[in-house]
Parts: sequence; C-alpha cells; structure tokens
Amino acid sequence: MKIISLDTSGLVCTVAVTEDDRLLSEFSIQHKITHSELLLPMMEQIKERLSLDLSTVDAIAVSAGPGSFTGLRIGVATAKGLCLALNKPLIAVPTLDALAYNLYGNENIICPMMDARRSQVYTGIYTFVPEKENEDQHEVFYKMKTLMPQAAMSVADIADRLNQIGKRVVLLGDGIPVYRDKLDDLLKVDYILAPPLANRQRAAALSVLAAEYFRKGKIADTDSFAPEYLRASQAEREAKEKKANAVKIREMSAEDITDAATLEAASLGKEAWTEKQLLEACTRDDTVYIVAEKAGRVVGLCGVRNISGEGDITNVSVSVELRSTGIGYLMLTELLKKAEGIGCRDFTLEVREQNQPARKLYEKLGFVNEGIRPNFYDDPDDNAVIYWKRNTND
Repeated sequence: MKIISLDTSGLVCTVAVTEDDRLLSEFSIQHKITHSELLLPMMEQIKERLSLDLSTVDAIAVSAGPGSFTGLRIGVATAKGLCLALNKPLIAVPTLDALAYNLYGNENIICPMMDARRSQVYTGIYTFVPEKENEDQHEVFYKMKTLMPQAAMSVADIADRLNQIGKRVVLLGDGIPVYRDKLDDLLKVDYILAPPLANRQRAAALSVLAAEYFRKGKIADTDSFAPEYLRASQAEREAKEKKANAVKIREMSAEDITDAATLEAASLGKEAWTEKQLLEACTRDDTVYIVAEKAGRVVGLCGVRNISGEGDITNVSVSVELRSTGIGYLMLTELLKKAEGIGCRDFTLEVREQNQPARKLYEKLGFVNEGIRPNFYDDPDDNAVIYWKRNTND
C-alpha cells in the first residue's frame, strides 16, 4: 500500500511517502516560509527523487484539523486536488491523533498541545496499550488508546485533566514552549518533554496511521470533506474583517474550491458546478475565475472562458445575504479586465428571464439583450435571455 501524506496544520510543513512497512521519503521544514510556497515544491522534489509514478499511489492522506486556518486550507485543497486528478481516495486523520502517534509504543500518558491563542490549546490525551497478536512470538504490537478525544480547552483545564489521571505525561506540540511556565505551575504530575525528533507534526506518523484507517475502510468523501479549523483564530479574523466590512476581489485558487462549490450549490441548485468541474476550470489557460472574499470566506464567484476571442461568462453567484450590496458588480468588473488579458474581445452570458436583479446588473455593465432562448431553464421553467457586450472599437 503506497500513501502520500501531507500535514500543514501547524508551523511545520511536512510530506511523506510510505509503502507498506517502508518510509520511502519524508520532507519537513519549519522556517519563515509559508506553506503555499513550500508544499508543492516539496512534493515535486519527492516525486523526482523517487521517480514516483503517481498512478501507483493507493491513497492521499491529509491532516484533518484542528490547526492553522490558512495552513489547513492549503493542505486539504492540495490533497483533494490530487485525489480528484488521480481518482484516488482521501484519508483524513485528526491532527492531534497523528501528532500523538509520533510516540508509538510509549506507555506513558501522551498529551499533544497546539497553541490556539488566548491561553487555549487544541489537545487530546492518549496512551499506547501493548498487544500480542501471536503468543508464540516475542514481538509486541501497540494500539493507540484515546483517553480524551481532541478538543479546544484552556491550559488550566487540560492540566487539571492530566492531574486527575495522576500518571507521568509526555508533552509535545507547538503549544508546549508557549505555555511551558504555566504548565510547570499547574501540573502536579511528572512530565517529559518529547525531543525535537518527535515533538512536531510528522507526515510519516500521519501516513502510518492513515494506513490503519485505509485497512479499516475509513475513507473521507473527497467532494464534501472540510477540515476542522482553529476556531479561535477564525473567529478573530472574521470579527476583524466584519468590523472593517471589507470585501476582497481576487482570482480563485485551489484553496477556494470547496467554498466555491458550496456557494454554487446554494445559489444555482441543480445548475451548480461540482468541485471537480471548478477545479478543472480554474486550471485552464483559457479561463479566469474570480471570487469575492469577506471575513475569511468565499461569498461570490464568477468565471469566463475564452472561446475564439469571445468570453463566455459562467458561474455568477453571490451569497444570498449579500446580494444587492455591489459584490456582483465588483466581481464582474474585475473579471472583464482579467478576461481581456487572455484575449477576450466580446462577452456573452445567459440569465433567467425572471431574474430581474441580475439582468439590471448586466445592463449596468453594458450588456445588451440580443435574444431569448425559450424554455431553456427548468425547476422552475423559464426562458433564457442572451446578453452580449461587444467591443465597439473593432
């Protein structure tokens, strides 16, 4: 069984390839470089060094969260993109479970902690229980036992839980150096700090645990899977952006695919594009996709494809609660500018005849009604109005 695993949930960006009981490659970096800059080059280097044929991979594994909001989105978007492109299953492993698995075989209490800020950590409590599969042999296997599933809580609360258990504990994770002094004051039990080789996320550990998931049939649904974000940071980010009432218009990236598909489904129903269709569209050289982002989430989407110099505009969607706020106008204005850069001269689109707000928007942007396509839409039945915006300088 060959698995590519990646973890961008914390400060470390780490990728590994395992095959059965062998670690073929592992690449980890913790430095002042963003995961978006690191992840794909790391994977490309591993592929080249191993002469890895991606078609031989059995599954893609990813850290499922909690963790950094941006980091998780990068990792999950990359993993889902690989799964869709290679038609491989996705294995989602809880971040804290994979972090604890670094200490396989340790019979002490294991407590990973990730800094969630505001004196909170994402944490869990684990241990390894020895088992003998064959009494005629001396080899001992270990099963990871979850004493407390991963959760967000204050440093004081997790220290109290550990004190109640009353056994020596091994501490690891990026939250330990942040709250070391506080933990030293709060903990009444003996503790051990995991060494650098095991105290941060490792894709190799995630990969081994993912193999267990795979054997048990614990496969994530690639289309609908979304990571568990670091909620405190997300709340802070949303509060800050909502206060400023900021809307950011930018090109769509692979990280936006899941949110964009969800928005499409809510806005267009059966006419909405799937994640796979959006992913394929945004990677084409003849296509541009624009999103509107507010408070850290995608609230608008539109795209255009160049067909022999004519820009076919599709996927114009805005979140219900933000319609008639100018987001559609901002997106389409930017889309038309970007489309000229890929050779579009004229633009066309179709819209439901009964959708008066959208028609007013297109006419405001200079589109002209050039015909009707009768009974084009169903559920509910409606005609399609064909709009064109032609370059009058030709």
